[in-house]
Parts: sequence; structure tokens; C-alpha cells
Amino acid sequence: MASGLSNGTRFFRGCRTLLDSLKSATQAYSSTPAVSRKGKLKAAVSGQKSVAGPKKEPNRPTGILKAVQVSPTLAGFLGMSETSRAEAVKQIWAYIKLNNLQSPADKRQINCDEKLKSIFDGREKVGFLEIGKLLSPHFVKSG
Repeated sequence: MASGLSNGTRFFRGCRTLLDSLKSATQAYSSTPAVSRKGKLKAAVSGQKSVAGPKKEPNRPTGILKAVQVSPTLAGFLGMSETSRAEAVKQIWAYIKLNNLQSPADKRQINCDEKLKSIFDGREKVGFLEIGKLLSPHFVKSG
């Protein structure tokens, strides 16, 4: 039994040695400035200020958030000659909800009135997934 005990103490001494070396390594890392996931240095708690890089231009809207010229038909409906796709869809949905134009049986179907028919190529009913496709011709492409 004495040999089993000595083997056990050797094993635990080895773990302590490993843990001690791990502890000293983590202390060495903790004394360096913290680095975020994106690789940028974070300001240390001790009051160091991070070095600011060159000033970037503010992000300009792109894609569906970029304001572009719209057709006269859509401009008459919205009341503005330039808008983003997202804002146009938002205002059309507000109009649909305000005038209760969704089909009561199937909320995905929109029953078009005269104003919506002018935008949606004269269609009586439109599915809500078709709105984006039917609005595409109303946005003027800028080249």
C-alpha cells in the first residue's frame, strides 16, 4: 500500500506543478492589455487611453435604406419624390392597416383599393410577399 500512496503523491505533486506553471502564465497574460475578439486593444483599467486611429466617415445608408428617386405614381402615393425602399414599404403597410385592406380570411392577402391599384399594376389582390417585387419598377435606377 505504501507504493500506491507514493504513486498518488507523485501524481498530485505533478498536478500542482502543472497548476503552478499555469497560474504564473495566466498572471503574465493578465498584466498585458486586454484584447477584444476583433483584435483591438481595450483601454486598461489603470486609466490608459486607447490610441484613436484616423477618423472614419459616417456610414451612409446603402441597399434598401438608401433614399432614391421614385416614379411619379409612387411619389403621388407617398407624398415625396425620394425615399428608401424600406420607408416606402413601411408607409404602404401603414396605409393598408389604416384602411383595413387585409383580407379577413387570409391576412397575407391585400385587397387593393384604387390608390393601391395604381401602384400594383391594377391588381385586385396582392400577396404581402409580392409587394417588394411590385414596387421595384417604381424605384429609378441611378447609374
